[in-house]
Amino acid sequence: MLDPAELYSVNAALDTSRSLEGLPMIAGFTGFAEAGQVVSQIRTELLESLDHELVASFDADQLIDYRGRRPHITFKEDHLTAYSPPRLELYRLHDGLGQPFLFLTGFEPDYQWERFISAVLLLVDELDIPIVAWTHSIPMPVPHTRPLGVTVHGNRSDLIEGASSWRPTAELAASVGHLLELRLAEAGRDVVGYVVHVPHYLADAEYPQAAVAALEYLGASTSLTLPTDRLRESGRAVERQIREQVEGSTDVLGVVTRLERNYDEHAESRARRSLLVKENDELADADELGAAVEAYLASATVDAEDSSVDRPDAGTSAEPEPDDAANPDALAINPDDEEH
Repeated sequence: MLDPAELYSVNAALDTSRSLEGLPMIAGFTGFAEAGQVVSQIRTELLESLDHELVASFDADQLIDYRGRRPHITFKEDHLTAYSPPRLELYRLHDGLGQPFLFLTGFEPDYQWERFISAVLLLVDELDIPIVAWTHSIPMPVPHTRPLGVTVHGNRSDLIEGASSWRPTAELAASVGHLLELRLAEAGRDVVGYVVHVPHYLADAEYPQAAVAALEYLGASTSLTLPTDRLRESGRAVERQIREQVEGSTDVLGVVTRLERNYDEHAESRARRSLLVKENDELADADELGAAVEAYLASATVDAEDSSVDRPDAGTSAEPEPDDAANPDALAINPDDEEH
């Protein structure tokens, strides 16, 4: 492995400052299962709302596949301008009460995962970081009308108990965040991760409610007061748009109703149990999750035909087409869409 210390550069004005030592770190990487664009919203909210200083910057040229994730550049009339290079950086911020903390944010590396993580471990050791809390989000077959779920993992049992009451065993597609958590735990460092469950039909759009939930968990685990006011306001506007789109679509209303029933049944029988857990306490894999979603969509069509709850009065709206009702893409809700 190449020297991890050569993978990043430190802000010369801060690298000798003892004010950086002993601060908690929160982290989030874009590019992996970012349902509801949670990590992107957190990055924007923290860097726009809080005072921040750059502590260290990682060498993107060694870590990213530019052809796989092309950065943006602006063409203005007759020339190119405003190139937006990929960034992976460590900042020092101050929360709403003036408490300092560190924020590791940017793209998930395509290359040199172990070297990147070794570099982060060097910083964790050098700055004596007491805890690393990180977050990401995944799409789940859950309704937006119920409390957002979260899966918590790490080596801090006091932060896990009461939030996740289940212990599944499964093989997952790994992210750099997962590997970072594993290596931190192996090094004896405190680490906790939060996976926010985003309704699958809202996964492609910004879902501020999920970002608020992630910030609340991150803040609670690090004793920080993180800003959520702007996200909450955006969330109220998104909620109104979602309600209008659901009320205006019989097939989507049927799906949401079915998901609500399924959620409530699980809530009654297994308090705070993840909807991805099967009867044998194992975590459903991607194929099983996809099959579950399709089953919900298919059953919603039946409900629309058999139940007055899921069907408009005769003559007011056409019945949903079976092909559309069975297609998750046809049921995706985009709150950013101006046509409701």
